[in-house]
Amino acid sequence: MKRIAGMLLVALAVAGVLWADSALSITGAGATFPYPMYSKWFDEYHKKNSNLEINYQSIGSGGGIKQVTEGTVDFGATDGPKAYQDKHGFGILHFPTVLGADVPAYNIPGVTAELNFTQDAIAGIFLGKITKWDDPAIAGPNKGVNLPANDIVVVHRSEGSGTTYIWTDYLSKVSEEWKTKVGKGASVNWPVGLGAKGNESVAGTIKNTPNSFGYVELIYAIQNNMPYGRVRNSSGVFVKADLASVTAAAAGASKNMPDDFRVSITDAPGKTAYPISSFTWLLVPAKFSDTTKRDAIKGFVKWMLADGQNYTEALSYAKLPKEVVEKELKALNSVQ
Repeated sequence: MKRIAGMLLVALAVAGVLWADSALSITGAGATFPYPMYSKWFDEYHKKNSNLEINYQSIGSGGGIKQVTEGTVDFGATDGPKAYQDKHGFGILHFPTVLGADVPAYNIPGVTAELNFTQDAIAGIFLGKITKWDDPAIAGPNKGVNLPANDIVVVHRSEGSGTTYIWTDYLSKVSEEWKTKVGKGASVNWPVGLGAKGNESVAGTIKNTPNSFGYVELIYAIQNNMPYGRVRNSSGVFVKADLASVTAAAAGASKNMPDDFRVSITDAPGKTAYPISSFTWLLVPAKFSDTTKRDAIKGFVKWMLADGQNYTEALSYAKLPKEVVEKELKALNSVQ
């Protein structure tokens, strides 16, 4: 009996070693904008593939780009699409994952109304030209709301951020002064404001700072129960960020998506389009030295483009258009 028990223990130990040898860990880093979505996806995919663990660091697009190009992670993530190469000179491919939105969030004591913001008002606040909540540029589109004469406390990201790229890309399209003086980028020289790291910290800073105003990805405003405003779009309509308005912003781009998937949909045309919308992207090396990791990442992307899209709307992200999914599946074949 003791011999049988001993043999069983040896067998279990061997099985454990074999399982450990077959287990695979994939690492990624980057954007906080899609982190709630990615966290859900990686958890669900692990349930279906227990021998694969995908670990993702939500450190901001700038950090993710740096790490994937230096080869210290297996993939990156960004909301700011640009051409990148890894340390070996191979291209970094962009794969859109979901659609999301930056929203203007605020904390004004005694004001619970859903405010309307024009392009000029948002640009003016971030340029430091509009400094009071009762400024006519804010009060005008919000008749009947008792806005205080308090100073506006501007909050922005402190690190390289794709959420910032989306926000400044939008401001550069709607404000010539912003485009000239500040411009667009994952990191810019802010004229005014307090810096906070990550969507999580920006949301927390706004929530805990009276009279503050800043930008966060939609799901962070919802999860933190923060008020956020409608934004006037290129058709002159004040639109709230939601699944329908973000999808509407992508309508034109989805039919004419470039082969590298790098496209901006801020300030998109259409009466129902929310103007500060964006795709967000996984950054995948065009060539892998480890074919096991390559196949694992390609397997995840295929699942993400199919079953994974069914999890998006519960977290306030919009599904990818079918035309984009079909194009991505073909592009995935170029990952070697």
